[in-house]
Amino acid sequence: MNASAKIPSVVSDDTVRYHEVRAAMPALAAELSAEDLAAQAMTDASPGKWHLAHSSWFFEAMILASEPGYQPVDPRLQQVFNSYYDSLGRRVERSERGLMTRPSLEDIGAYRAEIDRRMGARLAKGLGDGLGRYLFTLGLHHEQQHQELFLMDLLNLMSRSPLDPSAYKLEPRPGGALQTPRGGRSRFEGGLVEIGHKGAGFAFDNEGPRHRVWLEPFLLDHDLVTNGQWLAFMADGGYRRPELWLADGWATARAEGWDAPLYWRFDDGVWTVLGLVGRAPVEADAPVRHVSGYEADAYACWAGRRLPTEAEWESAAATAPDVFSNLTGEVWQHTSSAYSPYPGFRPTEGTASEYNGKFMANQRVLRGGSFATPPGHARVTYRNFFYPQQRWAFMGLRLASDAPAGSPARIEKIETAKFRAELVAGLSRSRKTLSPKWFYDAEGSRLFEDITRLPEYYPTRQEAALLRDMAPGLTRSFGENAVLVEFGSGASEKTRILIDAAPSLKAYVPIDISPDALTAAAASIARAYPAMEVAPMVGDFLNLAPLPELGRGRRVGFFPGSTIGNLEPDQAIAFLANARERLGPSSLFILGVDLVKDPALLVAAYDDAQGVTAAFNLNVLVRANRELAADFDLEGFSHLAVWNAGKSRMEMHLRAARAMTVRIDDTAIAFEAGETIHTESSRKFTRATLTDMAEAAGWHVAAFETSPEPSVALALLSG
Repeated sequence: MNASAKIPSVVSDDTVRYHEVRAAMPALAAELSAEDLAAQAMTDASPGKWHLAHSSWFFEAMILASEPGYQPVDPRLQQVFNSYYDSLGRRVERSERGLMTRPSLEDIGAYRAEIDRRMGARLAKGLGDGLGRYLFTLGLHHEQQHQELFLMDLLNLMSRSPLDPSAYKLEPRPGGALQTPRGGRSRFEGGLVEIGHKGAGFAFDNEGPRHRVWLEPFLLDHDLVTNGQWLAFMADGGYRRPELWLADGWATARAEGWDAPLYWRFDDGVWTVLGLVGRAPVEADAPVRHVSGYEADAYACWAGRRLPTEAEWESAAATAPDVFSNLTGEVWQHTSSAYSPYPGFRPTEGTASEYNGKFMANQRVLRGGSFATPPGHARVTYRNFFYPQQRWAFMGLRLASDAPAGSPARIEKIETAKFRAELVAGLSRSRKTLSPKWFYDAEGSRLFEDITRLPEYYPTRQEAALLRDMAPGLTRSFGENAVLVEFGSGASEKTRILIDAAPSLKAYVPIDISPDALTAAAASIARAYPAMEVAPMVGDFLNLAPLPELGRGRRVGFFPGSTIGNLEPDQAIAFLANARERLGPSSLFILGVDLVKDPALLVAAYDDAQGVTAAFNLNVLVRANRELAADFDLEGFSHLAVWNAGKSRMEMHLRAARAMTVRIDDTAIAFEAGETIHTESSRKFTRATLTDMAEAAGWHVAAFETSPEPSVALALLSG
C-alpha cells in the first residue's frame, strides 16, 4: 500500500488524541473563579492559569517553533510561560508566577485556542517518526502531568483560606475508583531482575535504559498505609520521637511544626482533613495522603518495617500486580531510592534534554500514580520525584521488609513468581479465590481445546459460526493497514476467520499469559499469513503494556470466547477502558459474550458428562504442585459448577472434601470440609447489560448480533 493511504488515519488519530488530552485541564478550570486561577499558594506551586498557558507554550516551544520561519503567537510569552528551560533564555522565577496579572485569564484562553489551531494545522501535515513524534507524545504526557499539578496546587491554595473552601462538588478522580484493601503481603524472591523501560510505548527519558539490579528476597504489603494506621503512629508520639526520624527529617519536622499530615486539623476532638471537596472528618480506612518522604520513613521505622526501593516496587508490580490494591489510582508511593540516573542514561536530545536529567540530585523517587493521575499516563516504570520535605503532592506509602532470615532465596521464572504470589494471596482471603488465567499452562490449554469440542459446550461453535457470518461486514470497517490486537489469544483459531476476511490487514498482535501457547499460535499464524506482521506479546491483558507501533492504520481489538464474563463488573469496565486507551482514537473492538439462558444448559456446559471440565479445573492444583512445590491432595478436591442467578453468572469452584492444611513454601493454608476455591466466574449478558458495560468504559455499541439458540452474541464497539 502506498504512504498516502495510511497517513489520514494517523493524522486523525493524532488530532483526536491531542484534543482529548487538551480538553481535560479547561474542564478542571471551568468550575473555578478567575481569582482561584490567578493566585499562587507557595513557591512550589503555580497559579491555575499559568498551568493552562505553560502547557500550551510547551507545544509551541518544542514542536511549532522547530518549523523554519515560525512566528510565535507573542514572543513576550516565552519569558512568562517558560518553566525551567534555561537554554531558551530568561524566564519569570517560579516564586513570582502569581505576580503575573497579565496576560489575563481571557488572554490565556485565546492563546491556548491559537496554539490548538496551529497544532491542528501541524498535525494535518503528519508528524512522521523519530524525534518529532516523540516530542508530540512527550507534550501530551507533559499536559497530563500539569493536569495533576493543577489539582495539587489548587488544593494547596484552598488550604490557605480560613473558610475551608471546596473546589469541586465531587472529587475529580481521573485515576479511577479507590480499590478495597486485600490484606497481607507477598514475598518476592528478587535475584537479578530487570527494571526500566524498554521497547514499545512512550516513556520519559528518566525511565530508561532497562538494566539489571540485584534484589534480596523481600516482602511488600498488598495495601497502602491508612489514615487509621497513621493516627496510631501519631497517638504513640510519632511526631515527638526523634529516634524514629532521619536527622534532616527531624530538623524539618521541628522547624515546620509538623504534628500530622498536611491539611489535617484537630477540630473539637476530631481530626479533619481538607480535600478538593472541602473539609471533612478523617476516614480511618482511607489511604493516608500528603505525607513527606521524611514522614513516610519515620512511620516505617515506627512500624518495624521500611520503605521499598524503587527496584523492589517495580519488580513486585511487574511480577504480580493483581495481588495489590491501589498500585495506581490513589497516591504516589514513597520509596527509599534517591532520584538518580540509571546506568547508561541519555537525556532526550535538544531542548527537551532539560526535562528530567538536571533534577537528579537530592530528590527521592515515588512510584505508582494518584487519583489525580490521568488515565494512560502512569505505568510500572514511571519515576516520579520530589524532595523529601515536600508534602503537597498526592503521595502516601506502602511498606516493605526483608524476607525472614533462614528462608533461602529461589531463582525462578517471573511467571512462576506471579503464580506463587497470586495463589498465596488468593488462598489467604476469607473467601478463597484464584484467577482463571492460571488454568492455561500447556496441559490446561490442551484441556480447554478439548472442552470446546464437547457437545455440551456450545459457546465456541456458536460464536465461530456467528463470526463467519459477520466477518465480511466487520472487516469492511477496518480500513487499510489495520492492526488486529487479540486479548487472551489462546490458539488464535477464531482469528483466522477475521484475517481471511481482511486481506489488507497490516499486523496481528496476539496477547496471552501462556508463553508456550502464544509462541505456538503466533508461529502458526505467521506461517499461514507470511505477508502480515505478527508481534506476539506475553502478558496479562488486565494489566496492559503499551502496544507496539505496527502499521499506521486503525487498531482493532478482538476479545472473543465470552472471556469478558470471567471478570468482575468493575474489572470488565476497567479492562475495556484501558483497551480503548491502548488502542487509541478511532479504534474498534469486537467483543464476544454469552447470553442469559436456561440454567440447565449453562450448568451442563460447565460440568460435562465426560469430566473434561472437571479435569481442567483440577489441573490448576496439579500445576501448583509441579511449579510451586505445593502439596495439594488432588483426591481431596472436587469440581463444582453452579449458576448464581443473583449475579447472572456461572461459577466454578474446587471443593475440599475434608478439613486439611495445604503448604505452599512456608505458608500453610487451612481448609475446612466443604470450603471452596472460587476459580472462575462466567457472567452472562443481555444486550442491555452489555451496552451499559461498554458505555461505562467509553465505548459505543455500533452493532450487536446474536446466534441461533443456544445464543451467544458478538458486539462491535467504536471509540
